[in-house]
Amino acid sequence: MVNFRNIENLYFLGIGGIGMSALARYYAGGKYKVYGYDSTRTQLTQELEDEGAQVVYHEEAGLSLLQGLSKANTLVVFTPAVAKTNIILSYAQTNQFPILKRAQLLGEITKNHPTLAVAGTHGKTTTTSILAHILKVAEVRLTAFLGGITENYNTNYLNEGNEAIVVEADEFDRSFMHLSPSIAGITSLDADHLDIYKNKASLEVSYRAFISKIEQPENCFKIEGLAIPGQPVGFSATCVYQILQYTVREGKYIFDFKTPNGVLRDLEFALPGRHNLLNAALAMAMALHFGVAPKHMASALRSFKGIKRRFSIHCHKPRVLIEDYAHHPQEIKAMHQAVSEMYPNKRCLAVFQPHLYSRTQDFATEFQESLAAFDEVLLLPIYPAREQAIPGVNSEMLLSDIENVQKKCIQKTDLVSEVLQSDAEVVILLGAGDIGLEAEKIKKALKREN
Repeated sequence: MVNFRNIENLYFLGIGGIGMSALARYYAGGKYKVYGYDSTRTQLTQELEDEGAQVVYHEEAGLSLLQGLSKANTLVVFTPAVAKTNIILSYAQTNQFPILKRAQLLGEITKNHPTLAVAGTHGKTTTTSILAHILKVAEVRLTAFLGGITENYNTNYLNEGNEAIVVEADEFDRSFMHLSPSIAGITSLDADHLDIYKNKASLEVSYRAFISKIEQPENCFKIEGLAIPGQPVGFSATCVYQILQYTVREGKYIFDFKTPNGVLRDLEFALPGRHNLLNAALAMAMALHFGVAPKHMASALRSFKGIKRRFSIHCHKPRVLIEDYAHHPQEIKAMHQAVSEMYPNKRCLAVFQPHLYSRTQDFATEFQESLAAFDEVLLLPIYPAREQAIPGVNSEMLLSDIENVQKKCIQKTDLVSEVLQSDAEVVILLGAGDIGLEAEKIKKALKREN
């Protein structure tokens, strides 16, 4: 393991990533000098530069930057998303720089502080953000590494002290095995990342290994129905923490919540969807178990605004335009449930940008079933991210078996005109790629249409 006593510089390869940028900010605020490379300048990288980090945006410049640093006092940090052919990573490896994966560095931070970790194939970011907000409202001095930009604080990183560390426990590449959780919550356990795990059984094995890292079994919580250890949280009477009843009033959930120490009544929560209500329940269970007083729950839930790209409503008129990060069939199903509940009897158009060729191939049938529930479906080309194309795997293949008359594959350049031609009252943009960049264009076109 790296001897941090000798480290003065940290070089983040892929510094603009949502997880990497939060780590970079953690170290930029201390005694270290922070450097980094990313292929694209974004708001996150600009904020890092404003905070003192030196960031470059071309591989050759990134290589020159690293060559100017000494391996004796420089730690290189990278993520699995970085290509193995990246010349900066190759140089660091060849010249024997100290190197850690992002997850390993995050693990080093969690070793020495009380750590609340949220795992799950989906729901991590929302649950972690709710949990961090509850702790902040309760005036716990915390550090939080979040997988999204919170609407409350407009950041993916909170740094107010070390009474608690709040982190997402990512199963990709088995990253969460580097963490040292004091309290953990599991949101979901659907098959995903089959390029790593091959099947759901293998995924469950890793989750059980992660749970075994928690010294006290009662410190692990899970959404009800998951076939892994943990105190259940949910709607059933068998749950230790139970949502007793709920109604939808003026676009908000109003519900009672049973805990081992009594019932919290008339809680308000504005994020749509039963899945988000469960995420809020899990976050409350973890916070209460950590020691947060029940009196803080009502104000924390009522004031939570959400996360960017998670059911983000860009406009209500002349039509509702929603953007969401959903990129797994179960997430798309949850979106349909939420939209149906919040906008009953309204015609809905889903625009989906598949994320990864492997995921599209592995879950083609499930994607087809979840998308068929919408009134209309538009598919954009697959967003490749870290992957090379797989022959025969494309959006046309996905479209062919969607049981919906109103369906079409389109190019991004045609998206605005296709939306305008639709008579749908609700338009949803779904996907983890760059589909979110189209939201503002559609919003402006809809306003002009009106």
